[in-house]
Amino acid sequence: MKRKVGLLVMAYGTPEKDEDLIPYYTHIRRGRRPSDEQIEDLRGRYQAIGGISPLAKTTLEQSEALVNRLNEMQDEVEYKLYLGLKHIAPFVEDAVEDMVKDGVEEVVSIVLAPHFSSFSTKAYHTRAMDKAKELGSSMKFYTVDSWYKEEKFLQYWTEKINEAFADMTDEERETACLIVCAHSLPQRIIEMGDPYRDQMFDTKDILQKRTGVKNVEFGWQSAGQTPEPWLEPDVQDLTRDLYNEKGYRSFVYTPVGFVAEHLEVLYDNDYECKVVCDELGANYRRPKMPNADPLFIDGLADVVTRRLAEA
Repeated sequence: MKRKVGLLVMAYGTPEKDEDLIPYYTHIRRGRRPSDEQIEDLRGRYQAIGGISPLAKTTLEQSEALVNRLNEMQDEVEYKLYLGLKHIAPFVEDAVEDMVKDGVEEVVSIVLAPHFSSFSTKAYHTRAMDKAKELGSSMKFYTVDSWYKEEKFLQYWTEKINEAFADMTDEERETACLIVCAHSLPQRIIEMGDPYRDQMFDTKDILQKRTGVKNVEFGWQSAGQTPEPWLEPDVQDLTRDLYNEKGYRSFVYTPVGFVAEHLEVLYDNDYECKVVCDELGANYRRPKMPNADPLFIDGLADVVTRRLAEA
């Protein structure tokens, strides 16, 4: 008999249709409904990227590709997929309920976000374990806290960055800058000792060393609309400063904190950052996100396999 293990894949989630928009953002805002103005702004962003985010479809493709790869690559363990989302059904708690009903005794839980933060990654795992405890389950959780140093994940980005720079003329490459970027978080994570910022800077340094790109900077994007300060510099402000102060004329945006094409990439990068580049007369480039690329999926499979072996 094969060892049976649940594979709990967790992700942020996204509205799949217009009717989902208000409940989704109300959930993000912990039950506070967005204002009509905010809702129209959100609708405008989705319309700008084609009316719907591809994230829901991509998350499912990534999850199914991962469980299939795990079951293909070995014969000792049979993994069963459970998908849990943070802000829309199926919620993390829904996935845990299904695992309890199925009698799952062991589960590897992984978040489709490479870097650790108590605001994100830790919160996903905590929600899952709290729900299992509430249901009286004694299932063992083997959590993957971060995986940004996974070789195939780094290999993916190294290849994509190298391709973007190889596509330039020698002249363009001289004044080109790689902007490694990620979702901003409130600045208080620094006082909390949260490793998120340092892991992002570490990723930038690793990719610069691996690619040999001369001009590399780090910027934050997609900051929340709250009164408290968020991590800076914002990528749009950074782009203007680098253009004016360092003379860079081409920008390659690499949002390594994300793993799929979705609103924060398709709008915050491909629209907002491109608008800035167009205003400045600079060249805009963005490598394709990992999505369900086989190299990336193989990397995730290696991460899960190692975590179970450690357990």
